[in-house]
Amino acid sequence: MKLALKLEEKLAKYNMQDLKDLREETGAGLADVKKALEEANGDREEALKIIRVKGLKSLTKREGRSAGAGLIAAKVTDTEAGQRGTMVEVNAETDFVVKTDKFIAMADKVLEAAAASGAATVEELLAAKSADGTVKDTIEAVAAIIGEKLEVGNVRQVEGEAVDVYLHRSSQDLPPTVGVMVATDKAGAEVAHDVAMHIAAYSPEYLSCEDVPAEEVEKERATLTETTKAEGKPEAAVAKIVEGRMKGFYKDCVLLEQPFAKDPKTTVGKIVEASKGKVTAFARLQAGE
Repeated sequence: MKLALKLEEKLAKYNMQDLKDLREETGAGLADVKKALEEANGDREEALKIIRVKGLKSLTKREGRSAGAGLIAAKVTDTEAGQRGTMVEVNAETDFVVKTDKFIAMADKVLEAAAASGAATVEELLAAKSADGTVKDTIEAVAAIIGEKLEVGNVRQVEGEAVDVYLHRSSQDLPPTVGVMVATDKAGAEVAHDVAMHIAAYSPEYLSCEDVPAEEVEKERATLTETTKAEGKPEAAVAKIVEGRMKGFYKDCVLLEQPFAKDPKTTVGKIVEASKGKVTAFARLQAGE
């Protein structure tokens, strides 16, 4: 009888809608929200404070956990020379948190700070100013409420006469998980979006063959030479065969050498050339990688 009265007492202080609303607002677990409401005697604002304080105390406990889910956010701003694209990867532990309004609003603040500061590294971005002090302060404040490990996974900046952005959603109920920025001259802007979509799908590492590090090229050439010789090819033909196979290596990692996603009979380089423009830089991020 006493147990039943105690339960009725607790239920009278808050209802299922209160639980649902507070959980959606904070992203905290159901058990944590229930405990907070009980401690606060059903007072929503007091429960919110309790969740935040408990979250701050447990930040160090979450350090070893993996923030494998996330989103990509990007924006383009005008500069004196043209445009600058800024892109950030912000991570959490679960997709449930990633799609909450609170997490998305936090990611927008991180993006704004990245664009305003021009941060080139995660360390620079965490130290950049935001409405809550620094970006690190912003992330820790939200992590305290949500109860998951949150972090900035990456930041990229590209500049050019024009910058195009493509954001890809792997699932319609989640924010974008792949982002691409492509910098071009004014003529190249005509094909920039198609090139960005190609990059999202094919993940090139370098813009041109000249951008591939020499040591990486030599390592691949040595491997192909050894493989070709092991196949018993005539010694006089080995060098020519290896150079032919190096084209396949470049197709794998160099944007301008790749078969174009929309028309594999031609290359990205030829598509750009046909526009009479050029791609000057690109960046690709994928959440959780």
